Amino acid sequence: MAKKKNITQDDLISYYMDYVLTHNHKPNSVYAFAKDNNFEEQKFYEYFSSFEILEQSIFKIFFDHTLVVLEKSEDYQSFDARNQLLSFYFTFFEILTANRSYVVQALGSDKNQLKSLKTLSHLKKSFTNYIEHLDIKTIDLKEEKLEKLKNRGLKESAWFQLLVTLKFWLDDSSTSFEKTDVFIEKSVQASFDLIDTTPLKSLMDFGKFLYKEKIHSN
Repeated sequence: MAKKKNITQDDLISYYMDYVLTHNHKPNSVYAFAKDNNFEEQKFYEYFSSFEILEQSIFKIFFDHTLVVLEKSEDYQSFDARNQLLSFYFTFFEILTANRSYVVQALGSDKNQLKSLKTLSHLKKSFTNYIEHLDIKTIDLKEEKLEKLKNRGLKESAWFQLLVTLKFWLDDSSTSFEKTDVFIEKSVQASFDLIDTTPLKSLMDFGKFLYKEKIHSN
């Protein structure tokens, strides 16, 4: 049988996700992966240098698809930063939910947290860049070095918040992941109120939600 020639990046990602979900582990080698899917090994290296880079690209593609959906929305364009971030979260986690089996396999079954963070490295770069370009109103520190530290802190705290939400979603067993929706709404509300220096009401509300979840899980 003739080898497939018109192999795209999306084809490779589709083959890879299907293999992982079917076998519960990554392919043993690029050669075996190419042979199983009937294409030349060199085609793989036109897009990826390793399976690890391919895995990182998958989560970046989830992010890219999220932005494509958002940019088509006229409502999103008119939202303030808080509601744009909420829209991002809800859309991003809808895409993750559509691919939940793979995400759980790639992240949830891996006890090595550092490896999981490496898998999300391309996502982190894209997401923190997204945060940087949101029009988030913060206190003007009027000093360049302090502004850089503040902006870096804002991006890192936003990334940490996304990781915490991802962990909550992975552990969420509620119908249609309704608890994750509540978590997203309350955590984004609380984080923006903290930036606005009016945090008490939403932080207490978010704290009560987490406390109830802790009680129910014990």
